Amino acid sequence: MVAVNSVMLPLGTEAPDFCLKDTTGKIVRRDDFRGRKGLLVMFICNHCPFVKHIQKELVKLTNEYQPKGIGIVGINSNNAEKYPEDSFEKMKEEVVKAGYTFPYLYDESQEVAKKYKAACTPDFFLFDENFKLVYRGQFDDSRPGNDKPIDGKDLRNALDYLLEGKPIPEHQKPSIGCNIKWKPGNEPDYFLNQ
Repeated sequence: MVAVNSVMLPLGTEAPDFCLKDTTGKIVRRDDFRGRKGLLVMFICNHCPFVKHIQKELVKLTNEYQPKGIGIVGINSNNAEKYPEDSFEKMKEEVVKAGYTFPYLYDESQEVAKKYKAACTPDFFLFDENFKLVYRGQFDDSRPGNDKPIDGKDLRNALDYLLEGKPIPEHQKPSIGCNIKWKPGNEPDYFLNQ
């Protein structure tokens, strides 16, 4: 397990468009979330120990903020040929097992991950109502084995600031997790240069 940091896309970046299939077969697009108070895009997968570590609290957080007007999507961009646990079929099982209430999307081509400069799982991107990036960083300080509380404090604070119309502090800690499992020859420059 190699721990990799977020690339930290510049704040103010517009949310790159996406058009991906969720586990029900429905196509989900970025613009489906127009009119929401914000959009949280999370790069996650099924097998990553960093995702599994925060999963229960992540489900709690997403269930809390969706009714408050935040659009939420999870995206799996891992190479399922080499990591069959992250296949589309296994994603369907994961939604049920984990209790995800947000669309869980399959980025088979890995092009959406590249557009977002996603580097690790989990990697979080929070956009305002105009799809401008206001937070990218960690869920909280907890990591597998460090005994710190799993409370989603950093992401939760960013969501609260956004909903209250307050500017989110620009000092944000990068997320840390397993690297996205790129297909051979598909590794983006920002990953190779880490």
